[in-house]
Amino acid sequence: MNGIIGVVNTPFTEENKIDCDSLRRYVDHSLKCGVIGFLVLGLASEVNKLSHEEKLLIVKTVTDHVARRVPVIAGTATSLNNERIILVREFSDLGCDGILVNIPFDNESNFMNNIVEIEKNISGFMMLQDWDFNSYGIPVNVIKKLFDKLDRFKCLKIEVVPAGVKYSEVKKVTDGKLHLSGGWAGTQMIEALDRGVDAFMPTILHDVYNRIYQLHRRGKREEAKAVFEKLLPIISFSHQHLDISIHFNKRLVHRQRIFSTSKVREPILKFDQYHEKISDELILKAIELSHSIK
Repeated sequence: MNGIIGVVNTPFTEENKIDCDSLRRYVDHSLKCGVIGFLVLGLASEVNKLSHEEKLLIVKTVTDHVARRVPVIAGTATSLNNERIILVREFSDLGCDGILVNIPFDNESNFMNNIVEIEKNISGFMMLQDWDFNSYGIPVNVIKKLFDKLDRFKCLKIEVVPAGVKYSEVKKVTDGKLHLSGGWAGTQMIEALDRGVDAFMPTILHDVYNRIYQLHRRGKREEAKAVFEKLLPIISFSHQHLDISIHFNKRLVHRQRIFSTSKVREPILKFDQYHEKISDELILKAIELSHSIK
């Protein structure tokens, strides 16, 4: 999985139901843009506002439509470990290739015990989400222990501060054998590419991210930087907060006629008139940027 993995926002109909037709259009569009996998039910999917039945519907819709063309990874964000294990089993039965596990790190013993218990129930591969914008996240020595201990722990999605140093440290202790992904749309994408990160997980503009990735991998670093710098105003605005990102991303894919609505679920940060004005300006730039690389 070297390249761009599409993180799927959850599309809703005007009646606030899961919009399966929009999900299928998103899959088709993303594959045309060159994605090499999908992540469903990540934090950007408004996962905490979805019922158990809705989660299963989303995973089934995506896995069925992808039809094994690329790997599908399903997130299991929940505060209860027994509920997480149930989701792991059900998502595996629905045909997911991988399971994303997101557990806050409290102490080494509890964390490792929970991860070991989850791993026993995974039929494919496990990806850990190292998410913490206030600290360094999961200690590198714990990542190393889990990598040595668990056969199905193949991938790590790093979203911590600072991410760059951690990429390098994890690569070093795992001899470069643990697959590393940059999340939060790869805000340090050029640095991450320089450090040898394997994949990136944006929600939108997969064609643009894929162009940056491919240029850098072909040794055209300056050209990759030039495209990335055109993307930076969009990242700067949309990544103020996860909720602002969700609002913006849905407005963009709705404008691209991929999602039938830009509807979000409450509770969520308000998107006011100033957000809307700047968003509309940046969406035009995003669409122009996408067209310019074709």
